Amino acid sequence: MTVTSCMMKTLFAVGVILVVASGEAASPSAKPATPKLNPFEMQGDLTPRGPIDQFVFAKHKQFGIKPANLSSDAAFLRRAYLDVIGTLPTAKEAREFLDSKEADKRAALVERLLARDEFADYWANKWSDLLRVKAEFPINLWPRAAQAYHQWIWASMKSNKPYDRFVHELLTASGSNFRDPAVNFYRAMQNKDPQSIAQTVALTFMGARADKWPKDRLAGMAAFFSQLGYKETSEWKEEIVFFDPERLAAKNTNAVVSASPIFPDGTATTLAPDRDPREAFADWLAKPSNPWFTRTIANRVWFWLLGRGIIHEPDDIRADNPTTNPELLEYLCQELINARYNLKHLFRLILNSKTYQLSCIARDSRPGAEAYFAHYPMRRLDAEVLADALNQITGMSERYTSPIPEPFTFIPEKRRSISLPDGSIGSPFLELFGRPSRDTGRESERNNRATAEQRLHLLNSSHIQKKLQDSPKLQNTIRNAKNPGDVVTWLYLMVLSRYPTAAEWEAVTAHAQTGVKGQEAAVDLAWALVNSAEFLYRH
Repeated sequence: MTVTSCMMKTLFAVGVILVVASGEAASPSAKPATPKLNPFEMQGDLTPRGPIDQFVFAKHKQFGIKPANLSSDAAFLRRAYLDVIGTLPTAKEAREFLDSKEADKRAALVERLLARDEFADYWANKWSDLLRVKAEFPINLWPRAAQAYHQWIWASMKSNKPYDRFVHELLTASGSNFRDPAVNFYRAMQNKDPQSIAQTVALTFMGARADKWPKDRLAGMAAFFSQLGYKETSEWKEEIVFFDPERLAAKNTNAVVSASPIFPDGTATTLAPDRDPREAFADWLAKPSNPWFTRTIANRVWFWLLGRGIIHEPDDIRADNPTTNPELLEYLCQELINARYNLKHLFRLILNSKTYQLSCIARDSRPGAEAYFAHYPMRRLDAEVLADALNQITGMSERYTSPIPEPFTFIPEKRRSISLPDGSIGSPFLELFGRPSRDTGRESERNNRATAEQRLHLLNSSHIQKKLQDSPKLQNTIRNAKNPGDVVTWLYLMVLSRYPTAAEWEAVTAHAQTGVKGQEAAVDLAWALVNSAEFLYRH
């Protein structure tokens, strides 16, 4: 790399540090129109657009919190792509959106993103974290079952399966772990005694840490899973999961299980001997009147899109962890019920709200401002999203490996990280940047805190340098560019999803006088942009 301290200029733009390296000289005529203000926000009307904004802005008024300005089109574009499909817009997509004069272009973008195949890829990956889709220790699904399980989740996301049906199918599944993929829910646990199963169900679908419950409450819930049987077949690693009415949990486990099933709300029930207790529990759980079910998923979706739950953390819902905005959460729950648990409906409501579209630049520094959603929180890109973004920018690919040497672990070279079907398949980059291990199903398993090792990898590693230097996309752009300014503009659109500002143009032009030309200059600029906080963080 040719980047040195004398070839870089650090720009401070509204709190986001951008490192801009030299590029080939660009004549003023090559520059597109550039934003006069900072590229992250714009002046706009903060009148509530709907009930979400009414409930959020009411809290701002109640506590005297000053909300952020609205995000710019460029910031919204990049944010929506990353939050909805885990993928950066291409330079062409960014240019078309930014140049569009359509009044409703943001709402139209949301609809396009919700319909794209990458939506299923990204959200199958999210759910695979929570459902522990992993072939190796300590989950030990084995590759064939893990891939079947992932495919079932992906198909559910692709078809927009109603959430209540999605959960009901998981909880009541029986059959072969190879041929009936949903049964892997009961295999993807470190412990399969009734109490441990109950704890996993509570964590995943009720947002509750049931290990903290009173023993009799947990025992009552565990009884619904006390007649679950596991049977091997002649096929290697195949297992049948089934309802076994003759199974007596007390003979097979040391777990404490209630003699009769009791729902977590304290309601006792009597079941017919030939009825699978899991069906009764699933019916109870997915009722709209259930105090946990709808609230938990509505809060999760909000957390996924806004970076913070209305109840935070989203899988630690308890009486002494109250919601910051009860009216908002109740509204989201009711909307989800009215939409028959269509999660895309909830996405659409949130993404089109002015609350979601606020700038990341806080105008109120008090801690409560973040808890009441007065600005969009900056968050480092997930490991898989970051890996895919670097490959999309450069046209390169990631090399994946698996510790399990089976044919089912084969992954095509061009496969994106967000679509990997098994948590056991990875790369050193994904591990370094905090991809979750999928051992517990907790949101906190994902570690997006920046580290010195990560920064050094991005700055100095041969892995990143090779992607940039050998980039077929960059080489092709340089060949086809009419003038050097086109290359600079393309890099900004590709990496940051926006045009360069006037100040950035000046920095690039000034450094061009050092004599660095052509591909070398373009690689330097690309290196600087991918090492900027603006690239590495959602904003």
